[in-house]
Amino acid sequence: MKIRTIVCLCLLVGAMTVWAEPLRYFTQSADAPKIKFEYGNNVAAGQYVQADDAKLYYEVYGKGEPILILHGGGVGCALEMGAFIDRLAVSNKVIVMSSRGHGRSGIGTKPVTQAQKAADVKAVLDDAKVDSATLIGFSDGGYSAYDFAAAYPDRVKKMVAIGAGELVPGLRKVVIRLDAMEQFDPAYFEQQRGLMPEPERWQEFLDDFSRFYNECVYSKVLYAKITCPVLLVVGEKDGNAPLSTVLAAYQQLPNAQLAVIAGAPHPCFVTDFAVVWGQVSKFLGNGYNE
Repeated sequence: MKIRTIVCLCLLVGAMTVWAEPLRYFTQSADAPKIKFEYGNNVAAGQYVQADDAKLYYEVYGKGEPILILHGGGVGCALEMGAFIDRLAVSNKVIVMSSRGHGRSGIGTKPVTQAQKAADVKAVLDDAKVDSATLIGFSDGGYSAYDFAAAYPDRVKKMVAIGAGELVPGLRKVVIRLDAMEQFDPAYFEQQRGLMPEPERWQEFLDDFSRFYNECVYSKVLYAKITCPVLLVVGEKDGNAPLSTVLAAYQQLPNAQLAVIAGAPHPCFVTDFAVVWGQVSKFLGNGYNE
């Protein structure tokens, strides 16, 4: 099997401390659509919960049926999911979680595991007093959604997983180096360090995060445990979760639908939001696809 080197699992950010410039997600373009709040640092909506060895930060918006939003990993953040949050919060209770090691959430002391990722989601939903929810996750957030749905199938109504396919050791080599990534968007990294409780540990966390993705298994044994309806969304040109891996996940999940976004890269909802939203809103139902 050909091994590919991945420098970063996702593209993208979140925040609302007082900055000289508006917060941005990773490599955000100047003409990107405006987002209502600086998600991930809107402390007026923010709360903390202790999840085992880490204090996690999350925000809550709107009222109605609960939807949990899970951003990408590595250099990801809540703000990258802002276009979804803006629309969903109109008629839903939207919980926006910063995963451990990202934004205002702590890193903790234990290695990243699939059980830990599921437990972190559970801690946030429990603290938000949510028995069951729809999950929308991108990249690392999609894998966290898989972990939670496999461990707690009765607590997930539906799931949208964007850029998250089958993973087995040897498929790719994940390496995330801050010194290399920072060259692409220095302002993003400066802002994120200002949010993090322990910014000096960022590379330490990314080393463990990379180790996790080089060893983890997301395949038929786990996917068979996920009983809720799942919409898989993938960019046709996704270099992190290649189309073939998402097709494999689609075939292994008991109740799945598939949307391939023509010509799109890994963060397909950034480059083609209207197309992705059309698929997601149709899947969610309840009048979203007007």
